[in-house]
Parts: sequence; C-alpha cells; structure tokens
Amino acid sequence: MPYDPSAFPPFAVTVDLVVLTVRRHALCAMAVRRGEPPFQGRWALPGGFVRADEDLAQAAARELAEETGLRVHDPAVPAQDNGAHLEQLATYGDPKRDPRMRVVSVAHLALAPDLPAPRAGGDASNARWAPVEELLQHGGYGRDSEPLAPLAFDHAQILADGVERARSKIEYSSLATAFCPPEFTVGELRRVYEAVWGVALDPRNFHRKVTGTPGFLVPTGGTTTRQGGRPAQLFRAGGATLLNPPMLRPEV
Repeated sequence: MPYDPSAFPPFAVTVDLVVLTVRRHALCAMAVRRGEPPFQGRWALPGGFVRADEDLAQAAARELAEETGLRVHDPAVPAQDNGAHLEQLATYGDPKRDPRMRVVSVAHLALAPDLPAPRAGGDASNARWAPVEELLQHGGYGRDSEPLAPLAFDHAQILADGVERARSKIEYSSLATAFCPPEFTVGELRRVYEAVWGVALDPRNFHRKVTGTPGFLVPTGGTTTRQGGRPAQLFRAGGATLLNPPMLRPEV
C-alpha cells in the first residue's frame, strides 16, 4: 500500500525549556504567564512549536534566545559571556497533555549565571523568575495574592525532572560552573551548590574538595573583594567534564 499522510491524525512537536539560574542565593526557574488559550492566565515554562525548517536543537536555542536573550554556550570556548548551557532533558508524549491536539514535547534544560528580569514574548503576557520550591509546591503557583494554581500542561513534572537533573548532575560533573560567571570564587561556587541542593555546606571542606579535584578549577591569578572582607582568589572552569572523586550530595 502506498504511504498516505492523510491517513494519520495531526501531530505537533514542541520544545519546552527548564531555564534555571541562581538569584539571591536561591535556585530559580523562568515562568511565563500564558496570554492565550489553552490555560490562558496560568503560569508555564517557556517554549513553543518546532518550525518545519529547524531541528530540535535549533528550536530550543531559538526559544532560549527569544525568551532570555541568551545564546547557547559553545563548549569549545571555556569563558563565554552571556552564554547558557543547554541540553536535552526528556520527551513527554501523553496523548492528553495538550487539549488542542496531539503534541509531543522535547524538553531542554538551560543553565546560566544570575540573569536579569526576563521579557515576555510570543504568546506570553508576562515572565518572571520564581524559586523552584514555589513553583513545585503542592497546589501550584500564585503571585500577588492570586489563588494557587498548578503550572499549565504537564510543566510541573517537566520542571521537577529538570531540577533533579541539575541536582544530580552537579555531583559528578562540572555543570555547577554553568551557574557562575567566567571568573568566580570558591565561595560563589559553594553558594551555587547550596542553592541547587538546598543545603548548607561546610566552607573549609568544600574548598578542599573543589580545589583538590583534578581539572575542576583553574586559578586565574586574580582576586576580588566583591564578597566583602579579604580578597578572594578567582578561578575559572577547568577542562574536566567528569569529577573524580564526585561531589556527593549531603543526605537531608
């Protein structure tokens, strides 16, 4: 039998973005308020439909640029201003996840240093950073005395998966440096781990572990007083992608 495309139901593919950053010592995610149905007025993750002429990576990079102004970080360039780490997270294809039609979403995780206030774009009427604990709390997310409502679609599950990916991956990889500027102190890196994991870490033990892990950090030769007190040594990310030994997450 010849192939007949009309014999199959309509089908669409989207990309959704779990964009994480550390703001005011808290792990935050970007949330956008939907300006159109379905779920008009509800908060959601940024994202959109994949265009006919782009692949998934291009679609995710485009949405990231439109929503945050960030370009994707090039791993071949260790120090890059205004660059974001972007990786594919998971695929979500429940037939009822989108009331409009059958839509499969390929979610991506994006990590970047402290970012400015986001701007709304596309079908979003508003955008903001929100602590992930507020977005993931049972009952959903509200703002300015609004009643709590869950994130639109299945975005609470996607966000939870993205947060857990970040929490687990910084144990065995150098991904935590994606939350830092090109040059950072050990104290600033420690606060990233504390924000992502939601725990307090012993400063001396942390300093010993990260500076003693081969290829993790490279001294720049400079210092800074932006944290106050005595000048602190500046580092940049080293060439290691996997940490040996790993930075194990404390049990809480």
